[in-house]
Amino acid sequence: ATIAGILLIALPLMLAVAMIIYVDRKVWAAMALRRGPNVVGPWGLLQSFADGLKVFLQETIIPSAANKGLFLIAPIITFTVALLAWAVIPFNSGAVLADINVGLLYVLAISSLGVYGVVIAGWSSNSKYPFFSAMRASAQMISYEVSIGFILICVVLWAGSFNLREIVEAQRAHVSIINGFVANPLLFPMWVMFLISGMAETARAPFDLTEAESELVAGYQTEYSSMSFALYWLGEYANVLLMCALNAVLFWGGYLPPLDIPVLYLVPGWLWLFAKIFFFFFIFSWVKATVPRYRYDQLMRLGWKVFLPVSLLFVVLVSGYLMFTRYGA
Repeated sequence: ATIAGILLIALPLMLAVAMIIYVDRKVWAAMALRRGPNVVGPWGLLQSFADGLKVFLQETIIPSAANKGLFLIAPIITFTVALLAWAVIPFNSGAVLADINVGLLYVLAISSLGVYGVVIAGWSSNSKYPFFSAMRASAQMISYEVSIGFILICVVLWAGSFNLREIVEAQRAHVSIINGFVANPLLFPMWVMFLISGMAETARAPFDLTEAESELVAGYQTEYSSMSFALYWLGEYANVLLMCALNAVLFWGGYLPPLDIPVLYLVPGWLWLFAKIFFFFFIFSWVKATVPRYRYDQLMRLGWKVFLPVSLLFVVLVSGYLMFTRYGA
C-alpha cells in the first residue's frame, strides 16, 4: 500500500514537472509577445518530452579533474530531496502519504538538505565558476531559511500544530467565511514574505544568482550534461511546485475551497489544491519574466536586514495577541 501511495504521488509529480516546464515557457513567451513551444505535438504540449528524450540520448561527460563519485551523486541528491518532501503534503482530508505530527518540521529538514546537491556539485566539478555558485547557494539558502523558520513559527502558533493536515483544518472559516490564514491581518504580511523567501529558497528569478549566466556561465551546472543536467532541472521544478503547495497549504487553506460555502465543497479537495498550486506557479513565472535579477548584496540585505527582523517582530506580535485573546493572559 505504501509503495502504491509513493507511486501515486511520484509518477503524477514527474508528469506535472514536465508539463509545468511547458507552462513556464508559454507564460514567458506570452509576457514577451512570443509564441513559445508550438511545434512538437498539439500546441507544443510534447516539447518537454522531446527535450527529455534529447538529454537522455546525449553523452554524459565527466571532467577529468572532477571527483567522479560526488560529481554523479550531486544531481541525484537534488532530485531525490525534491521528491521526499511531498510525502507529508495533504492532498485532501485523509489523502496524505505520511500524516505525521511534525510534518512541517519534516518539510523544513528536507528542504534544507537541497543545498547539499548544489554545494557538492560546485565543489566536485573542480572548476571556478561552479565553486563560486556553490558558495552563493549555501549563503542564499541559509539566509532565507532563517526567516522562513520564523514565518512558520507564526503559522504553528496560530494553528497549534506542526501537522500539515491540522494546519489546513485550522484555516476553515478563519475570518468570517474565508478559508485561509491569508485573510488574517497578522499573517498576511507573513504570507508575502514566505512567497518571496520561497523564490529565494528555490533560486528562482529574481534570486537566481546561483546560475547567473552573465557572471557564472551556468553556475553549479556548468560542467553537467545529459541526464545529470536534466535531474537538476527536474529537481528545481519539483522544488518550485513544493513551494507553491506550501503556500497553498500554510496560508490559503490547502484542499479547502476559498470560501466556507457548502456548494463549493462539492468540488474535490485535491482540485482546489491543484488550482492554488497552479495559481502560485503562475506568480513564480510572472516574476521570472518581468523582474530583473538582484545583485548579491541586495539579496543578502533583503534576507538579513528586512525579512529577519520583520519576521521576528511578527513572532512577538502573533504570540502576544494569542496570549491575550486565546489563552487569556
